[in-house]
Amino acid sequence: MRLCAGEASVGELADPFDMALPSLMKHIHVLETSGLVQSSKEGRVRTCRLSPEALVGAEDWFQHQRAIWEARLDRFEAYVMKLKKEKERAAAKPSKPSKPSKTTSKTNKRKGSE
Repeated sequence: MRLCAGEASVGELADPFDMALPSLMKHIHVLETSGLVQSSKEGRVRTCRLSPEALVGAEDWFQHQRAIWEARLDRFEAYVMKLKKEKERAAAKPSKPSKPSKTTSKTNKRKGSE
């Protein structure tokens, strides 16, 4: 977040973290390799700056993914609302009285068991 405000020396970037400068330099190197950060050295001070143009590809990808997930969630919401309405309709219908069964009240007797 610090680089969003402008250029900063490696020392300034390291201040909030409890890590040695060589370790921080490894992280900066990874960011430089990915094109997200540029650095230059003037004397003994290495200054880093953000390369916002490198984020355009990531931003495009995020927007595409957002559109996909918003569509999926909209479909899911519609499905849940449909189920909810069906459940409410089923609960609102009066239950029909059950018909008496056609079986007679005779007891079933087996042959030979009397």
